[in-house]
Amino acid sequence: MRQAGRSLPEYREIRGNGSILDAIAQPELAAEITLQPVRRHNVDAAVLFSDIVVPVHAAGFGIDVTPGTGPVAEHPFRSQGDLRRLPPLTADDISHVTETVDILVNELPTAVPLLAFAGAPFTVASYLIEGAPSRTYQHTKAMMHTDPDLWHDLMERLTDYAIEFISAQLSHGAQAFQLFDSWAGALSVRDYESFVAPHSTRVFSTLNERHADAPGIHFGIGCDHLLESMHAAGPQVLGLDWRTPISSARTRMGSDLIVQGNLDPALVLAGANIALDGAAKVLSDNGGHPGHIFNLGHGVQPDTDPGVLTEIVAFIHEQTATENPPS
Repeated sequence: MRQAGRSLPEYREIRGNGSILDAIAQPELAAEITLQPVRRHNVDAAVLFSDIVVPVHAAGFGIDVTPGTGPVAEHPFRSQGDLRRLPPLTADDISHVTETVDILVNELPTAVPLLAFAGAPFTVASYLIEGAPSRTYQHTKAMMHTDPDLWHDLMERLTDYAIEFISAQLSHGAQAFQLFDSWAGALSVRDYESFVAPHSTRVFSTLNERHADAPGIHFGIGCDHLLESMHAAGPQVLGLDWRTPISSARTRMGSDLIVQGNLDPALVLAGANIALDGAAKVLSDNGGHPGHIFNLGHGVQPDTDPGVLTEIVAFIHEQTATENPPS
């Protein structure tokens, strides 16, 4: 999950007020925020400080991230004419992001790779269509079924955005990427297969062709019923939230499945002893399989004690050192 900010006092000290997009627009600041959890927690990789609406915001759609609410569009996407508000994404549009990547490639320790990420087309589309975070996705689902041509036109445009946004980060030195389909779990398998899977598949297939050495991770919340479909989209790594046991996922999709996850973030809030016990159970569930990126099953909660996170990282390093000795 994204590491930077929220729980770190050093993040709150330099982040400033207002939209997260204002901080992302400042490469030196965004790079420093990316580096903070690497320094504090000794994690094995850095996750770029960014947001899933950066491309659509940079292209001029008219969306911002309101503190305490999330992405908000004053004029949601509702008609064919709104496609004009999503012109092709250019290198100039996201130059602040690639400049941040350039800084990080120079400043990160050699052994610490930088991970790129982008929002998956469905999740970004839901914000554009609903105009704000939603519990029902009523306008989004209505468009899928009442105007499928417009839906797929929008998804094609957002697929292009995700490809170009991730590709730019990888071209500047990021070494892997994650596609966040945070809210895909709100869909049935049938709707996911019909309205979402073809577009997510194009993201992975295109990036695999352009950047064959950069593995892709696919992740969504509450997606247990969609995992086979999400895996079929073409990622090298499947992200799991805390609801799906790692062993269960491998039973369903094969013993060679590489996974990321999946400690419940709520356990971290319960203190070090509970969190470490939960981490041990995740490792036990993985059974020493080398294809495991230990992580939380969703993002770090703002009121998390950073010291507990540091203890978890140290524990994982200690417990896995004998399983995966340095080459």
